[in-house]
Amino acid sequence: MAVQLHHVSLVTADPEVSADFYQSVFQLQRLPRPPFKIEGVWLDCGPSLQLHLTKHLSGNFRTRGVDNNDVHFALRTDDFEGVLARLLAVGFREDATDNDAMKILVNRSGMAGFLQLYVMDPDRNIIEVNTST
Repeated sequence: MAVQLHHVSLVTADPEVSADFYQSVFQLQRLPRPPFKIEGVWLDCGPSLQLHLTKHLSGNFRTRGVDNNDVHFALRTDDFEGVLARLLAVGFREDATDNDAMKILVNRSGMAGFLQLYVMDPDRNIIEVNTST
């Protein structure tokens, strides 16, 4: 039996605000979504992968800042420097305080063997961005 990841679903306080973030920073495109009882947005993350954003007024329960050891999902890119530049352009900073929602962690020489960065979306969900080289 073969199993592969189809989508990641994140709770948001406002799916449109979160969708704007993912569309502007990571250039994800909207997908059609059935008219479920709860608000939400589906985004295309490449071949057969999707990000589902659903409304949950209380959002998630994260109270700390960005932490690469916490629950997160990863996006792989062939333009790491371009993604980093877009994140910096919208206000993310490496020198932000640890609990600042605009803190970015950049790892250029980690044990994983590839470039990595970590940021939080508007609902404080942690996102890793990495590259294969």
